[in-house]
Amino acid sequence: MRWTITADVEEYAAAAEPWLLRDPVRSTVMLTVLRGIRDGRFTADPLLAWLEDGGTVVGAACQTPPYPLALGEVPLAALAPLARDLIERDHDVPAVGGPAAVAEAFARAWWRPQTHRRAERLYRLGALRAPSAPGKSRVAGPDDLSTVVRFFREFQLEAHAERTADPTPVAAARVNREELVLWEDGARPVSIAGVCAPIAGMSRIGPVYTPPDLRGRGYGSAVSHAASRKALDDGATEVLLFTDLGNPISNSVYQRLGYRPIADYATIHFT
Repeated sequence: MRWTITADVEEYAAAAEPWLLRDPVRSTVMLTVLRGIRDGRFTADPLLAWLEDGGTVVGAACQTPPYPLALGEVPLAALAPLARDLIERDHDVPAVGGPAAVAEAFARAWWRPQTHRRAERLYRLGALRAPSAPGKSRVAGPDDLSTVVRFFREFQLEAHAERTADPTPVAAARVNREELVLWEDGARPVSIAGVCAPIAGMSRIGPVYTPPDLRGRGYGSAVSHAASRKALDDGATEVLLFTDLGNPISNSVYQRLGYRPIADYATIHFT
């Protein structure tokens, strides 16, 4: 098995995109990152890699600094060679994310110690069920950008996710793509949910965020339902989301909406 590493998005796409598209559900993160690079959402030079075995692509990886290295369903034996290749390139990996066993195998091979990890579960929507909460939903527009950026920044700090990343470019791009849903109560935005435009029939919900002082009123459940409904209306046949396994409340909320677990993932941070 051999890794090929490039910063050329179309070279990477030519090799890896067919492999990613064979299972859009389990490739959800990497497909959305690829689209984000193509549409200019991520401006830093990416690290893009694919794994071949006998001339056949059998895995892929990508990273857009300062975000974690994202891994797909890569053979575990290929993770140590990938870590070695990145070390030889003096490439910084602040964190790694992917299927739990894959992320853990890379972390064992990486030279820097772990600081913390986030255990996650990937869910797929079955039959969507509506919750009850005061207010109504609407798609975020350009006039909402300052609110969206504030919500995104608060989410990053609370979730210990990419704290150094400026959320403004991603927030602006998602507003322009109509990929953000706000829940309003009395004309005040009280919760937000992202919903990516479908890729090969797959759409993923996230992030979902409600400010702490507004929780416990059903807003998060309501905006998640509205975002899920939008994904279906936009043509998605598979609607997905990730949950933090350290938050049993959110896991139970999503299950009540109709989401069912698929697999466990992990994001592991390094010093």
